[in-house]
Amino acid sequence: MAVFVSANGNGPKYPTHAWPSTRPLRQLTYTLLILSVVAAAITVVCIKPSDPNKLKLLIAFSGAYLLSITALHLLPEVFQGDDRGAYFGTFVLLGFFIQLMLEFLSGGIEHGHAHTHRHSGLPVGLMVGLCLHAFLEGMPLGGGEAGHSHDHSHDHSHDHSHGHSNGLEPLLLGIVLHKYPVAMVFLAMLLNSGLGRPKAFGLLAVFAAMAPLGTLLSGVEVVGQFHRESLAIVIGIFLHVSTTILFESSEGHRFNAYKMMAIAAGLALAGAGMLLQHH
Repeated sequence: MAVFVSANGNGPKYPTHAWPSTRPLRQLTYTLLILSVVAAAITVVCIKPSDPNKLKLLIAFSGAYLLSITALHLLPEVFQGDDRGAYFGTFVLLGFFIQLMLEFLSGGIEHGHAHTHRHSGLPVGLMVGLCLHAFLEGMPLGGGEAGHSHDHSHDHSHDHSHGHSNGLEPLLLGIVLHKYPVAMVFLAMLLNSGLGRPKAFGLLAVFAAMAPLGTLLSGVEVVGQFHRESLAIVIGIFLHVSTTILFESSEGHRFNAYKMMAIAAGLALAGAGMLLQHH
């Protein structure tokens, strides 16, 4: 959870994960977001995974992790210490229904649904839905670095590195784990659609840039001051994506058993992260 402290005791209060001296950590954030898509491209091109069930297990793992960090980390960060519960709850609902509309455009690729219809045209609706999804996800990672103008009375003297060692906060890890299988499905779908490799990799590059652009935009003061609102929207998005993933039925009891193990692993990773963060 973010703690607001002042850099010099008199100046503006920053969330601890948006401390003004964290530029190298922001660069690491951009790098990890892009590398998750690069790793997906390497997997598709070099390894050529052919078992869809393994990808479904990876998506189930990421969905469980997203749901877990939403409950254990993101919801407390937005709502704790603030009496505007209904205000922030409105943004959670907004994020949920934004994702519902985005999936109408993307066809549900955010939770692993691939569409293999061959066509030679640009999948405009899919690109708009998927890119907006990635852009919104990246916005809270900026942490409102340009300034946070809401009236917060938190005046704790916690170390500003609290819970964000190495910059690998739960939200960043959750987005990276989520983007990797989504990028795999997206690239495989493009390569099978008849677009050709140059166009397919060009569209993948556009997708890869969206989350870093969202993070960069949140560094603008007029946008960064609404950090908690943007985080509440992402909570709604995560709730929709993760519950859709977890509640999807699968054929075969054996696969369902593997899926439960993947879900348990995602829950365990999130729980372990919370324990480490508070010690």
